[in-house]
Amino acid sequence: MDSSNQRAAESSGASFLASGDALRNDRLFPQLFTSVPSLNEAASYLAETTSLFTSCFSDFSVDRAPDDPGGREMVTLVSEETRGQLDSNYVSSRGSTLSRVESSYAAQGAPSVHDEIATGLIGDSSQNSSVLVNTANSSQSSIPIFQGLIERVRRTVRGSADDIGWLQRTSDLPPVEDGNERFVEILDDIRHGLRRLPNTVVYLLVPGLFSNHSPLYFVGTKTRFSKMGLTCHIAKIHSEASVEKNAKEIKDYIEEIYWGSRKRVLLLGHSKGGVDAAAALSMYWPDLKDKVAGLALAQSPYGGTPIASDILREGQLGDYVNIRKLMEILICKVIKGDLQALEDITYDKRKEFLRKWHLPEELPVVSFHTEANTSAVALATLSQVAQAELPMFAPLSAGQPATVPVVLPSGAVMAACAQLLQTRYGEKSDGLVTCRDAEVPGSIVVRPKRKLDHGWMVYSSLNDDQSEADASQVCEALLTLLVEVGQKKRHQLAMKDE
Repeated sequence: MDSSNQRAAESSGASFLASGDALRNDRLFPQLFTSVPSLNEAASYLAETTSLFTSCFSDFSVDRAPDDPGGREMVTLVSEETRGQLDSNYVSSRGSTLSRVESSYAAQGAPSVHDEIATGLIGDSSQNSSVLVNTANSSQSSIPIFQGLIERVRRTVRGSADDIGWLQRTSDLPPVEDGNERFVEILDDIRHGLRRLPNTVVYLLVPGLFSNHSPLYFVGTKTRFSKMGLTCHIAKIHSEASVEKNAKEIKDYIEEIYWGSRKRVLLLGHSKGGVDAAAALSMYWPDLKDKVAGLALAQSPYGGTPIASDILREGQLGDYVNIRKLMEILICKVIKGDLQALEDITYDKRKEFLRKWHLPEELPVVSFHTEANTSAVALATLSQVAQAELPMFAPLSAGQPATVPVVLPSGAVMAACAQLLQTRYGEKSDGLVTCRDAEVPGSIVVRPKRKLDHGWMVYSSLNDDQSEADASQVCEALLTLLVEVGQKKRHQLAMKDE
């Protein structure tokens, strides 16, 4: 019996001493866990798990000392009141353990160890306080670590969900008007040979991103207009340049056309070209108000696009699969463009720009957006083909062209992107621009029921449906509607002045 009691006492004493040593290490758990062995083990596991997770992220939300060579985390020291409370709790916890140890020794007549251990407690009180404060501070520092981790995961999961359709949620912007019914009537008349576009204006088509490497961009529309005896130009801008740079070039284009023909200009911009054209009229309206008759935006990311935002914005998908780096190589190295062109159609940049620049109220504006076909047939067939020219990297021989033609199945690509946006955000889109982001506040909006992807407006098709209008007819109908909107707006302004 005595030997068994002695072994129990030794085991209890060893457990106590082990607990005392554990308090002096640098594990990330509070003093509360030391009083219960199971919680002690759980805290150790939690600390190791925390270290494993946080080591995977290099930019969590903990301040670091600028002059600390060890890179240790800076934490706020607890107050003296907290320090005293920790000390008292620590002594109380160890005191209760001492009572159990002494009872075990007293049962076998062993000398009391209370004095010896109590002396150690008192003599080492400053060290104990320091250990407890460091432990508490380490626990506090783990909180922002987890907060940074959770915030990063939240941003990645949410993506652009909070940004899509932000223009419609802004209360101080004018509402849109539905022009779909009138558009369908005009398009039907055009298909039956009735045309209303006047030759008293000049038509300027503004292409979108990568148009410098797309030889068929707007060519069909310009050819059709020329056959109708209309003056039509395709703006030769650097489509991979920033919005503000292209806005200045478009402004110069409009002035050159006006001074050469003495005719006002009707603009039709597709994709980023619509954003560039709108920026020109917003920034330089005092110089252009007598030279511009209206603006039509076709499938333009006026409010931004989740595709560009998810690629470029920090904490989104571009961080994890290196899409941002690939796009930088493609735009800057391969086609000699500016990555700012893609950044300018992210939600953050569009919000920043539109807070500063607004389209004038007297400007007639028409918005056009579509929804891509996401069926299995569209994903599997070459329903729409884009032809592009990319620069060659191999040494050129004499007389060899500097570009190589490329044929891309844009219909299948747009269908896949539209399916992605539908699955992730529940938003309808043409593959690159959501329907809600393409509606310009205060404009006449055209929402056709026909399934058309983002590239249909400007590229050729392998299987054009003769029973449906082609891209050039749609452009003609949009500009005809814009002319009518302009006439109505001028009449309203005249009545208002009277």
